[in-house]
Amino acid sequence: MEEEKALAVSPADAREPDTVPKLFWHAVQSRGAKTFCRQKAFGIWQRTSYAELGRLAREIGMGLVALGFEPGQVVSILSNTDRDWVSADLGALGAAGVVNGIYPTDAAAQVEYLLADSDSRFVFVEDEEQLDKILEVRDRLPALRQAIVFDMKGLHELNDPRVMSLEALRRRGAAHDAAHPGEWERRIGLREPGDLAILVYTSGTTGRPKGAMLSHANILATVRCYQASFPQMETDERMAFLPLCHIAERTGGEYHAIYTGSVLNFVENPDTVPENVREIAPTVFTAVPRVWEKFYSGVLIGLKQASGLQQGAYRAAIGVGMKRARLREENRPVPLWLQLAFRLARVLVLDNVRRAIGVHRARLLITGAAPIAPDLVRWYMALGLDMVEVWGQTESCGAVTGNPRERVKPGSIGPQLAPSEVRVSPEGELLVRGPQVFMGYLNQPEKTAETLKDGWLHTGDVGRLDADGYFYITDRMKDIIITAGGKNITPSEFENQLKFSPYITDAVVIGDQRPYLVALVMIDHENVEKYAQDHAVPFSNYTSLCRRPEIVELIQGEIDRVNKGFARVEQVKKFRLIEQKLTAEDEELTPTMKLKRKLVNDKYRDLIESMYLREAA
Repeated sequence: MEEEKALAVSPADAREPDTVPKLFWHAVQSRGAKTFCRQKAFGIWQRTSYAELGRLAREIGMGLVALGFEPGQVVSILSNTDRDWVSADLGALGAAGVVNGIYPTDAAAQVEYLLADSDSRFVFVEDEEQLDKILEVRDRLPALRQAIVFDMKGLHELNDPRVMSLEALRRRGAAHDAAHPGEWERRIGLREPGDLAILVYTSGTTGRPKGAMLSHANILATVRCYQASFPQMETDERMAFLPLCHIAERTGGEYHAIYTGSVLNFVENPDTVPENVREIAPTVFTAVPRVWEKFYSGVLIGLKQASGLQQGAYRAAIGVGMKRARLREENRPVPLWLQLAFRLARVLVLDNVRRAIGVHRARLLITGAAPIAPDLVRWYMALGLDMVEVWGQTESCGAVTGNPRERVKPGSIGPQLAPSEVRVSPEGELLVRGPQVFMGYLNQPEKTAETLKDGWLHTGDVGRLDADGYFYITDRMKDIIITAGGKNITPSEFENQLKFSPYITDAVVIGDQRPYLVALVMIDHENVEKYAQDHAVPFSNYTSLCRRPEIVELIQGEIDRVNKGFARVEQVKKFRLIEQKLTAEDEELTPTMKLKRKLVNDKYRDLIESMYLREAA
């Protein structure tokens, strides 16, 4: 690990760039022909150098300038994660602008609100599908001047003066650049560290979405923090697949890669992550718990098809790994005999499991954005992988606590990461202070005042601090359940254990002011479907699969397993399956694939009431 720190690339010195555009342009000039990213085209991974990325961003930025773009104005990007997203982001920032990301799963009405609230003057869209949303609402957006399309497939016959291709914008930018030498460099120097750099809109489940304002200083403080805590090198390979309009991929992916020189690899689409990870074999891999759960369940399901000898070998090997992981967790030395046994277990079994997932080269796995089951962290540790859980929010510009690799405590979000300060309020709420804390919410001073008090960010997360300085999240303040008997319940603990099942994707525990707890469960379609096929359970579609008694019994078994680890008052007495297959486009799910508790409670109210009716009668 000391060698990694010595090799880590950081531009830190007395003349370190103090804004994102300056950081980016410094990287272009210093790294030149080195690879910034790779992306597939026609089935082949194609590389983009820093020099090429610099040319793309410069042409895009100068194209915006040619169209009348003024410093401080806002550009929005409506696209999946790819190189074009990054080029547009860096081009607009380099032109002294502000960039707002929009989830490609957002409906036209949501897009309209975000463009209006941010006062966006230009919008980049991925393709015809996303452009249709803009065309539907643009007449109600007088400030919006132009839509720029990355992929013009199906649009070549379009004749609309307010729509242009990315290529046309780049040509205009190159011509403007040639006619105005030095303008690009002047624009890069215009913004100050305290100026607004990006807008990141947070969930609107309890009201209209809030545009978190993050400055250049916020972003650079974050990437410096990440580099000090989890150093990366130019030889590192990273995957980029989370939405770039989410704070995790924006700061921990794009900007941290520019800061360190680690190589980004853009997946083909969100559905190809399992295939792409095996091709890329990242050395540093950041993902949300849903991804780690999917990899784990895939291994378990695959084992069911293995021979008895193979299953026995896995149980023995993972048992050795678990013993080693437990000693490391307890900060105790691993005896020589166990070190040797673990090496043998890796060679014979565990390295094959790592290859099957695609993490055989990984030296660091990072999980965040949602709670993860501690036993799942232990499983990855048993494979010989360092998995660290981090915690932060959009308003803190990303992670402000994290487990150190040398001592991971599963279930904990780790100690505070300097330079941020984290403390627990008398009410049990986690508070954050430091250079990463955001500027406030755009156009919502009352919400800003509720969240920022006396310099401290009130996160809304309930937590505690142990004797070693490690923080633990127990729940969201607004999610704590108080039963009819007056018992305080933190539903996330049960839900996280339930999601450890290969047959369950997510769950929401309900019971506020109720006599007992119930749950709504979302099954893992692929794994449950395979279970049904293997056990000759007939079904015709997703809904019929959820209604089969055999599947209800299967999930009941998983509920019973988790119930054994909780006191009687904390156990789930009844459950129902959500019979609609949900995707990121459905309102019940966040873009990081978490069920929205309040919306689920409202939308499935009748289903929830059905679990209490008989008791009431």
